[in-house]
Formats: sequence, structure tokens, C-alpha cells
Amino acid sequence: MDNVAMAARRLGDVDLARRCVSGDRVAQKRVFQEQKKRVHALLYRILGSNSEIDDLAQEALLEVFRSLPTFRGDALLSTWVERITVRVAYAYMARRRSDVVRLSLVPEPVSGDASAEDRALAREAARRLYTLLDQVETKQRIAYTLHVIDGRPLADVAVMMDASAVTTKVRAWRVARFVEKRAKQDPLLARFVVGEEK
Repeated sequence: MDNVAMAARRLGDVDLARRCVSGDRVAQKRVFQEQKKRVHALLYRILGSNSEIDDLAQEALLEVFRSLPTFRGDALLSTWVERITVRVAYAYMARRRSDVVRLSLVPEPVSGDASAEDRALAREAARRLYTLLDQVETKQRIAYTLHVIDGRPLADVAVMMDASAVTTKVRAWRVARFVEKRAKQDPLLARFVVGEEK
């Protein structure tokens, strides 16, 4: 997207935010519809599947609407929403640090399905990966999951985390090294994480 298009999009986002703040129901519905999947997907990547993800998505969206009066258009509305979502995930992880994340990254195998064993192995590898991620510092985990698992560019992750690109890269790298070291002792995990770092 060129600079002119980006500037026009930001102006449109500022106008949309202002309309939401003024009580325009159509604008509010539009923001909700455009952002709910983004929020849910981002939380899913950071936390894995857990029973509270819908509540957290609702919490993030409520925070988005509460904060709309402060939106100035310095970034795209979608980027701004992602920053809020990251903060909600961070706060959740700080509150629930000792809890185990329940995963369902891969659907349960269907009996008689030829690929059921592959999905069961991928599910177990994902469970092991998120168990490892439960052991790392929250900001490192978020940087790693957004960059390595979700495939977002480091610069975008840095913006979402309100951190420098160097800090974000170091955080993701530390977790990648930690996971890589553990994967050397776990063949199933190794199959799942090989070549994941971008």
C-alpha cells in the first residue's frame, strides 16, 4: 500500500472511530464486525485454544470501544485493535500464569479417517509446544507466537507490543532457541517445529 492510500485509509479509520464515539450504531456495528475475527484469531495464536478465549475476545472488544475516543489515526485501526488485544492477552497471562492452557489446535481424530493418526500427532505436538510456552516470560511468548506461529513480520509485532524491533526480535529468538533445544530431546515436537522460525 502506497503512502497516499495509507494516509487515506487512516483518515477513514479516524472518521469511523469518531462516528462510533458519537453513537453512530452503523459505524459501531461495522467496527465490531470487521474486528471480531481479528481479535479472536490473535488471541488464539497467543494463547492456544482455551475455555476463556471467547470471554477474552469480548473483553478486548469492550476495551477497543472504551478506548475509541483516544484513537488518533497514528496507525491503522486494525493495528491499534491488535495492540489492545495483545495487552488483554498479556494481562490474562499475568493473572493466570500457573494455569495450564487447554489446546485443541487440531480437531479430534475421526475414527476410520486415514489421516487421524497424523492429526493426533500434530495435536500432541501442539500441546507440548504450548506447555513449553507456558514456561517462558509472557512478553517473549507473545513475540514468539505472533512472529513464528502466526507468521507476522517482526516490525508489525514490535508495533503491537509497543516495543522496538530489536527487543521484539530478541524476545522471539530466545523462545525459538528454548523450543529448539527442547525439541532436540522430543522427536514429535521436533517434527512440529522444524523450520518454523522466519
